[in-house]
Amino acid sequence: MIKKVKRTNSKNSQLNTGILVLENKKIFKGIGIGYQGEATGEVCFNTSLTGYQEIISDPSYAGQIINFTFPHIGNVGTNKEDVESDKIWARGVIFNSEITSPSNYRAFLHLDAWLKKNKIVGITGLDTRSLTNFIRDKGAPKGTISYSKKGKFNLSKLTKSTIKWSGLKNLDLAETVTTSKNYIWNGFKTWKKDMGYKKK
Repeated sequence: MIKKVKRTNSKNSQLNTGILVLENKKIFKGIGIGYQGEATGEVCFNTSLTGYQEIISDPSYAGQIINFTFPHIGNVGTNKEDVESDKIWARGVIFNSEITSPSNYRAFLHLDAWLKKNKIVGITGLDTRSLTNFIRDKGAPKGTISYSKKGKFNLSKLTKSTIKWSGLKNLDLAETVTTSKNYIWNGFKTWKKDMGYKKK
């Protein structure tokens, strides 16, 4: 059974524990989630309605901070099967709304706990569609995302980290995220509740 995560009360909601700083010095404030810390990457967007766990774990998002336009991210929790890689390559995540308790029989872990486990910094409470419009019009900017429970941020340091980062241009990320050995696909039997897929 998944332990429910306490929702942020109205008093704490007024404290900005998360922040996103773009290379043009534009700042977005919100509520931090996931791993406490900071991460710099290329801010991109994803408009999918489902499959957020697969998206976050997809190696194609290496070096990027994913901005989700769909507001209800996290409502089905996470599980051990909907992952695209054994390592999470994305740098951070941006959500519009607070993560609710999972409502799916396949869920094993709350998304917030999963993000912490994989050391992914996240932020909620942003107008993600407005940010998406900015990215669409101006291109994917460099950005630094930070989460601190005390809500204290060194804006000068975050801005410098963002501008100083070299970016993804001319990088061969396929070489970075590829496996170190070959794998043989054996196939699986039918999926069963509480058991998942079994190897043939």
